[in-house]
Amino acid sequence: MTSPRSLLTLALLATLALPACAATPKERVMPIGQVQGESARSGLDGQTVTVEGVVSGAFLEGLGGFFLQDAGDGNPKTSDALFVALDEGVPPPSLSAGDRVRVSGIVGERKAGGDATQTALHAPVIQPRGKGSVAPTVLSAQPADWEALESMLVRIDAPLTLSGTHTLERFGELITSFDGRLWQPSERAAPGSPEAKRLAADNARRTLVLDDGSAARDPVAVWYVKHGQPLRTGTVLTGVQGIVEQRLGSWRLQLTTTPTIAAPQRPAAPQVAGNVRVAAFNLENLFNGDGNGGGFPTERGAKTSEQLKAQMSKLVATIRGLDPDIAALMELENDGYGADSSLAQLVAALNTGGGTWRFIDAKQGPGPDTIRVGIIYRSDKVKPTGKPATLLEGPFGERSRSPLAQAFVRGTGKPFVVVANHLKSKGCSEAIGPDTDQKDGAGCWNALRLDSAQRLDAWLKTDPTRTRSDRIVMLGDFNAYAMEAPVRWLRDDAGWVDAFKQASVEQPYSYVYNGLTGRLDHALLSPSLAKQLRGAAEWHINADEQDAQGYVDGDASVPFRSSDHDPLLLGFDL
Repeated sequence: MTSPRSLLTLALLATLALPACAATPKERVMPIGQVQGESARSGLDGQTVTVEGVVSGAFLEGLGGFFLQDAGDGNPKTSDALFVALDEGVPPPSLSAGDRVRVSGIVGERKAGGDATQTALHAPVIQPRGKGSVAPTVLSAQPADWEALESMLVRIDAPLTLSGTHTLERFGELITSFDGRLWQPSERAAPGSPEAKRLAADNARRTLVLDDGSAARDPVAVWYVKHGQPLRTGTVLTGVQGIVEQRLGSWRLQLTTTPTIAAPQRPAAPQVAGNVRVAAFNLENLFNGDGNGGGFPTERGAKTSEQLKAQMSKLVATIRGLDPDIAALMELENDGYGADSSLAQLVAALNTGGGTWRFIDAKQGPGPDTIRVGIIYRSDKVKPTGKPATLLEGPFGERSRSPLAQAFVRGTGKPFVVVANHLKSKGCSEAIGPDTDQKDGAGCWNALRLDSAQRLDAWLKTDPTRTRSDRIVMLGDFNAYAMEAPVRWLRDDAGWVDAFKQASVEQPYSYVYNGLTGRLDHALLSPSLAKQLRGAAEWHINADEQDAQGYVDGDASVPFRSSDHDPLLLGFDL
């Protein structure tokens, strides 16, 4: 039975039939597959060769060259195409896809990131040979070896999942993956473990970058994405066609046609059972200037009063959509509790048109950091009891933001305690010793976050709210994925209960970073409160959305991309 690859070879041989005048012996035309060879590097590196084929993609300005593909050498282990690199400073030839050319040049390996290289012809002498065509190699699944397809035109019939949009505006790229979205290895396995390493390798294997055929930064528009089209991680792409290339350490397709991108499915606000609803939400730096319309740009957050208005509108839409009775907040400006503070103005905005929102006044801080945590509540639903409590010892304040604990009651019920948390981020600035990146996937400051978690547990055992309540929920941004030491220790050693596991939520996530999905935001319950949990949900309005939907450029009337973290919501019977 003739294979599809053989049929393609026969078709291209017919297409690329040479003219009557054969090449001279000194200009022997070599099949491109023999130039490429079966290994990652060409065995003809440094030698001058002559090849002939059809231009499958002319990226003369964008990438400084073009891709040339011939009819094949009959060996499925070799690629039948290569990149022809044009000399810098020399006006590019007039070439376009479908031109047939003969090229003599020096074989060389171009750096493609790490130890990877791309086989190319340098210092080319190009002779026109009329017209031709290249049929794409059709892939119904992920190939076992991209190397055998390097520089070839392919069409992917298998669906691809959009796994990251963070490089779209800067580089014109989308991160996609075969077989579903990509997960942070430390969300599912202990950092550094064999399983975590296997997951990381599998992520790398399944990843495919879609590129716009240009090396330019900050493009005005990305031609293969419709202007204004909202993109969400998890969306499916079909009809993806382009040229296989290894660049910047990743396999990618330099697209030649516009793929079909499914319409994003934006989720409705979550619903959970129970008579008390508790939320957690990282506000992504709510800073309000001087609180009176001036003082911009601020250290973080909105750069103008107009941006602040849009940011506040999105945050209010998010909190109203969640409809909690209590909300733990992160990344508030640490600017007091007066009428011109960010916290007070957020509560005032929530109460516009009528509302009963109040905030917990800790009198100062909590903590000396530029940002802080806060707690807001609806006074017609719950009442605070006792005084707010905060922890300033050890890493709190200096690195991890100081937690804030407040007890509440519903009606005449027993008190329960809400603890807002925000542990040190993974950024490596000033990290030394055990807090440096241990290259296990947990990032920097993991040791400090573990210390913070252990101190937090010990502090809560001292009954800091003086209400004698053992019904406690600590929630917020722990800056640690589910299987990293801080969260794992609290859950497995200290006995705290993961609310999402308790509620049987499958594959929870709240954050997408570099195309990898996981949870930085957690809700951990004391065993007595876990018994009264009736539901848990995340509202995926932020992590999956691209930056362009945020308050700077997006629609301020909708909650989507109100932050970079997804909010979470819990329901209790209290």
